[in-house]
Amino acid sequence: MTTFALVHGSGDGGWAWDHVARALRRRGHEAVAPDLPTDREDATWADCVDVVAQAVGVGDGPVGGRTEGNEDVVVVGHSSGAFVASLAATRLGAAQVFVAAMVPRPGESAQEWFDAVGWGAAVAAGAHEDGGRTGSTDPMVAYFHDVAPGLAREAVARERPTSDVLGEVPWPGPGPAVPARYVVTTLDRFLPPALQREVARTRLGIEEPETIGTGHCAHLSRPDELADLLAPSGAPGAGLLR
Repeated sequence: MTTFALVHGSGDGGWAWDHVARALRRRGHEAVAPDLPTDREDATWADCVDVVAQAVGVGDGPVGGRTEGNEDVVVVGHSSGAFVASLAATRLGAAQVFVAAMVPRPGESAQEWFDAVGWGAAVAAGAHEDGGRTGSTDPMVAYFHDVAPGLAREAVARERPTSDVLGEVPWPGPGPAVPARYVVTTLDRFLPPALQREVARTRLGIEEPETIGTGHCAHLSRPDELADLLAPSGAPGAGLLR
C-alpha cells in the first residue's frame, strides 16, 4: 500500500482531491489531502510542509532537510501546489509527481515563476489558436471548461484566498528531487500544454512526460483516469516512478 499526499494549488482546498482520493483507495492505497495554510498571510513554506508531513504521520523537521526515505509515500502537487509538494517530498524522502504543475527553482518566488518560464507568451500563442479561451479571465473557461457544471460551481464557491506573502517569498528548496514524474494536461487553458512540456524538460529533465486529456483541473474532471496514472489499477505501488 502506498500513501499519496495530494497537495492542492492556489484557491483550492484538500476537498478538491476527494474524488481522486476515493479512486486511489479503491485501488488499495491510502490518500491524504490536507488544507494548506496558504490562505493565511502569516503562513510560511515551513508551515505548509508541516501540514503535509503531519497528514502522513511524520513529525516536524527542517524544510530543507531530507529524512530517511519513505518509499511508501508519494507526494503529488497540482499547479502552484508544486512549490509545497517539492519541499514536502524532500522533507519526507518521498517520490513526487507533478500534475499541470509550476515546478520551482531555488530562490524563485511564485510570482517570478510566470515570467521565468515565458507564461505570457505561451498563453498569447494559445489564445491565438483557440480564439481567446486560453488565458480567459472567466474561471469557467480557463479552469473548469471540462468539469461537470455542478462541481465547477462548487469549486468557484469554495475558492480560498491565497497569501500574497507566499507569492513573494523566494522558494527555499534545493530544487526538486529527481527522478520525478510530470503529467501534462493536454487541454489546459491556464498552463498551456507546450509550456508544461518545456517546464518538465528544463526543470526535471523529463523529455516525454505523461499526459491526460483534460483541462487544468484533472483531479475534478477525470479523477479515475488520474488515479490510474498515479497508481495503475490492480498493481498497488506500481508505476510510481517510471
